[in-house]
Amino acid sequence: MSLDRRDAIQSGKTVLGIELGSTRIKAVLIGEDHVPIASGSHDWENSYINNIWTYSEEDIWKGVQNSYKKLADEVKRQFGVTLQKVEAIGFSGMMHGYMASDQDAELLVPFRTWRNNITEHASKVLTELFNYQIPQRWSIAHLYQAILNQEEHLADITFQTTLAGYIHWKLTGQKVLGIGEASGVFPIDLNTRNYNQRMIDQFNDLIAAHNLPWKLEEILPKVLVAGEYAGYLTKEGAKLLDVTGELQPGIPFCPPEGDAGTGMVATNSVAKRTGNVSAGTSVFAMVVLENELSKVYPEIDLVTTPSGNLVAMAHSNNCTSDLNAWTSLFDEFSKVIGMEVDGNKLYETLYNLALQGDPDCGGLLAYGYFSGEHMTHFEEGRPLFVRSSNSNFNLANFMRVHLYTALGALKIGMDILLKQEEVKLDEILGHGGLFKTEGVGQSIMAAALNVPVSVMETAGEGGAWGIALLASYMLNKSGNELLEEYLNQQVFIEKVGKSISPDPKDVEGFELFMERYINGLEIERAAIDFLK
Repeated sequence: MSLDRRDAIQSGKTVLGIELGSTRIKAVLIGEDHVPIASGSHDWENSYINNIWTYSEEDIWKGVQNSYKKLADEVKRQFGVTLQKVEAIGFSGMMHGYMASDQDAELLVPFRTWRNNITEHASKVLTELFNYQIPQRWSIAHLYQAILNQEEHLADITFQTTLAGYIHWKLTGQKVLGIGEASGVFPIDLNTRNYNQRMIDQFNDLIAAHNLPWKLEEILPKVLVAGEYAGYLTKEGAKLLDVTGELQPGIPFCPPEGDAGTGMVATNSVAKRTGNVSAGTSVFAMVVLENELSKVYPEIDLVTTPSGNLVAMAHSNNCTSDLNAWTSLFDEFSKVIGMEVDGNKLYETLYNLALQGDPDCGGLLAYGYFSGEHMTHFEEGRPLFVRSSNSNFNLANFMRVHLYTALGALKIGMDILLKQEEVKLDEILGHGGLFKTEGVGQSIMAAALNVPVSVMETAGEGGAWGIALLASYMLNKSGNELLEEYLNQQVFIEKVGKSISPDPKDVEGFELFMERYINGLEIERAAIDFLK
């Protein structure tokens, strides 16, 4: 197998996928069997500057280059081959946000990420205008909020895109987005698989009085669907990606996608009645719909699969950040008393201990709001832990309540889909950091959603693997073969996952916790006001 892989690398019969996540940039190289051959990653964190969550342009390129370098170094170390060519490349990134450039291809303002809850006015106006839910983090909400704020850079915009679209543009020269990513920029017409023209006209009419020198359709990326070619690596792009100069130009790219789309692909959740949940810094569930929803819900986004099928998305800005902070505190304590504990062992111990807690967390309450939370209408957040004098306060319940609250906001959205809209789901596929400790995240998620939760053996590969699969689909699909057919027959045919069904006692316990969670939101609001 090692020799076969070496030959594949030397002959360029591999595919490269890179995804820019919230805390990690990961590069994955896969072979013709779709199995990862090598990987490289780079850790990074957003910064809060002038009340904006952002990543600097320097950090973006440093992270992309470092993750690629680590992958290439691993290829050299394992197989003795210098990575010079691949069959195809795909880039993915955090969805939404705001990256606006001028005619010289320079960013006009620092990257505004999905994490910013600063577009409430714009979101409300556009949702009412379109009769279509426009969340605060969507690119069009950021653009319209900038217009409402009369920001100086607006007249100089020639292109507005997302993080994945920006990287793709710089490497290929093509101003395009995959339809799944584009659906978080502006609403999509499912029939034309393009931006909704009626809504574009409405937006242009809305901003006409501002006398800007562009129409919306002139500055948005072109929409492509999975399987289409999206440009080729330029000479300048090759040098930008691989600072050693070894990587050769001319490699085809698939359409850049968002982390939601690549999560669907990586969990084989692109067909109707399937769904997946990605749980890390943020948490979001994607459910591929059989029918449109009965009405507009502010808690539910409508996006698409990379092929253009309608998806309901319940998204929470906050998931594991506060949970990780508490775990780091326990790690610090262990060091203070002279005990060195392996990080993985610490997480495994604390997470498994949570399963021994009371189903309702013993009456404890917590909010892991590191940032604002649109699902519960908070522009900013304060992590908060609360208990009464008669709560059952022990370590198991303490860990359990922080696992529960990581999914609290998500459950509000999912209850709309599963209880009010009666959407049918056979199971949810889980991936992301919450599921790394075997069985724990699954059990908690199953209790929250009252749906069986599966984690595939490949789920740990994440979105970088997902975008590599999309690049492979572009290269290898047969005629009109659908993406879901390709995944079922070529990628996941022998891959199995472990499924955990909800325990009725845990489901009941989670519902009791949610009563406290919803009733206690004013406590969280008071904490924000007090700790300004």
